[in-house]
Amino acid sequence: MLNALTIDVEDYFQVTAFEHAVDRHNWTTMETRIERNCETILSILEDYKVKATFFVLGWIAERYPILIRTIFNEGHEIASHGFDHRSVLNQSRDAFKEDIIKTKALLEDITGSRVKGYRAPSFSINSASLWALDILYEYGHSYDSSIFPIIKHDRHELASSHRFPYLIELNHKGKIREFPPSTIKFLGLNMPIAGGGYLRLFPLSLVERGIRKINDREKQPAIIYIHPWELDPEQPRIPANMLSRFRHYVNLDTTEKKLHSLMSHFKFTTLSKLSVQLFSEA
Repeated sequence: MLNALTIDVEDYFQVTAFEHAVDRHNWTTMETRIERNCETILSILEDYKVKATFFVLGWIAERYPILIRTIFNEGHEIASHGFDHRSVLNQSRDAFKEDIIKTKALLEDITGSRVKGYRAPSFSINSASLWALDILYEYGHSYDSSIFPIIKHDRHELASSHRFPYLIELNHKGKIREFPPSTIKFLGLNMPIAGGGYLRLFPLSLVERGIRKINDREKQPAIIYIHPWELDPEQPRIPANMLSRFRHYVNLDTTEKKLHSLMSHFKFTTLSKLSVQLFSEA
């Protein structure tokens, strides 16, 4: 069973948990660690001959085009994460349109290849922002990975309970492919296990059992996501509230070991290649 590994390419100070602690106007003054952390991930992926989808912030690509070109030249897929990590919920339709057009054009100029995929910052396409899917499709994105099928979370209002990749019918008669981050059923709820803070919080044995259940019993691919800063326990500490600090810093020293284990025990590919397998189209 092929699964998908996805990397959200953003630096430690750009995350939603710190948006009230670090103003976007001050990003250029922060110590950047994105290059070294991406190089760590690329080295691990090369060791296991795994190709992944990298959802890249336009802000990062604009400043580190050589890094993005290196990722692409090593056989990985480049997809869009928007320009500067603004929640879709905090953008007007016109602002969102401008954001995705700008980012897609920038990434395509760097790689010379079409950008097919998009992931909203903080998975912020939900029941209040489904309009974004029509705009994504209109401007050339064939798949999305922004809808988290969980019910109780302070950042998500359930837009869909679909746990596995599916097609979404759009208002203007098109279809877009949706790749939800992986969850398992627990006490009747969808429990996220395979990405970000959830991957760091839960024991590796639980994560691997969850992926095996998805693959072996449910006959579905798992969609895993990580951030480069999650492999960097020595990153600078940012003063923020207790919940934000916990979400960001919990178990940073375990991520690299967990990633090695997942690469050893499961097969991974890019979302574009998984899409071809699942939907029989490029």
